[in-house]
Amino acid sequence: MRLAERVIEFAIQIQQIPAPTFGEGKRAEFVRGLFEKEGLSDVSVDEVGNVMGRFQVVGRRSQVKPLIVSAHLDTVFPGETDLQVRREGDKVFGPGIGDNSLGVAALFGLLWGLRTSPPAPLLKGEGSRDIWFVANVGEEGLGDLRGMKAVVDRFGAEVTGYLVLEGMALGSVYHRGTGVKRYRITAKTAGGHSWSDYGKPSAIHELSKLVVELTSLKLPETPRTTMNVGKISGGTSINVIASEASLELDLRSEEQESLAELISKVEKKIGEASQADVAFEAEVIGARPAGEISKDHPLIQLAQECIREQGLEPALTSGSTDANIPFSKGHPALVLGITSGGGAHTVNEFINTKPIEKGLEQLISFVRSIPNL
Repeated sequence: MRLAERVIEFAIQIQQIPAPTFGEGKRAEFVRGLFEKEGLSDVSVDEVGNVMGRFQVVGRRSQVKPLIVSAHLDTVFPGETDLQVRREGDKVFGPGIGDNSLGVAALFGLLWGLRTSPPAPLLKGEGSRDIWFVANVGEEGLGDLRGMKAVVDRFGAEVTGYLVLEGMALGSVYHRGTGVKRYRITAKTAGGHSWSDYGKPSAIHELSKLVVELTSLKLPETPRTTMNVGKISGGTSINVIASEASLELDLRSEEQESLAELISKVEKKIGEASQADVAFEAEVIGARPAGEISKDHPLIQLAQECIREQGLEPALTSGSTDANIPFSKGHPALVLGITSGGGAHTVNEFINTKPIEKGLEQLISFVRSIPNL
């Protein structure tokens, strides 16, 4: 079986195991078993649930800094989601198949590729290098990148770099991390009966007014800055004036200054919404720091070369990924993708199978050619 098809089969096996954020344990245990079966050294599960194993490329001199290669285990889908997979031509459909089951499977594709064609520079006398394969938790939703925070706390700056794998970003080189701030905003009122107490404020109505105020804010196109109300909940019954309602708000920007300005405006709107008989509370439920690595950094230059080798034109881009953590601390990091696809974060998610071969070749070439930094 050729490498790409083998990776696709692994991706489907991984995708079939539910792994909602904070519920990645079963998938983590499956990957741990695979790491051990592949003969990786020092296979372990850390205190937050990350699975890691060490692969050593042996040279003739002293050891150089390790390379960390990671892919997140978790998905946005609840545990009870129907994970049925179907193939249609050159596409594979299934919730979480691209984000990020394929990314996790690519860890093994990289390992298999390195075993058949090890990194040449190290074998010429540069030394030995540990490559740590990491399947981490907490990348999606309210996971707040807790898995990658633990990884970076462990390895710190003494690395060649942090390479993050995403299933559906082939051709892109993420060298900037988008800053994110997330809130749970709650409105509280006395509530009452929809008929006899009509006229008293409803928490749902007041929260809705706030949403209109927030979404009326003008956001800059450059640097790209976004706002999204992703979830609203509250109320008791159709004939009850709601005494409590809440929403979850996601704020993002490519630049920390722009994000800070938006945060200030949002918090001002929340403060203005409070009245004598309506109370608003804002709780921070997530924060992802911004950061970047120069587009001239050797790792970024090498990544682009490896993409061009596959006949693709690389695109330097930014996003909110696990790489935000090393970016924010000034550590070398980047994100590479394995294929193209669509429908991410929906039950109609799919990956294109034809480009996977190029995605794996790009990845193997990158790791084989990585310099001693």
